[in-house]
Amino acid sequence: MSKEWPLWEVFIRGQHGLNHRHVGSLHAPDAEMAIMNARDVYTRRNEGVSIWVVRSSDITASSPSDKGPLFEPSNAKIYRHPTFFDIPEDVGHM
Repeated sequence: MSKEWPLWEVFIRGQHGLNHRHVGSLHAPDAEMAIMNARDVYTRRNEGVSIWVVRSSDITASSPSDKGPLFEPSNAKIYRHPTFFDIPEDVGHM
């Protein structure tokens, strides 16, 4: 059995941002300690308003080599592209 703590991925939402951004990884025994450690390591200058931590082992990601088969079906659906629609001038910026 491994004695190493699990690896956590850390996401911070900045003072002026709307989205959380991946800032790094750290080891911690549980989620609560991961948040405390993330606060100490990644928000030293009070730049964050929210922290998310996710166990690395719980993340599933696609492989860049699967790009073609994974995203190709969307290329055949041009109606999903915003350029397909005419936007009236009185709508302004969306």
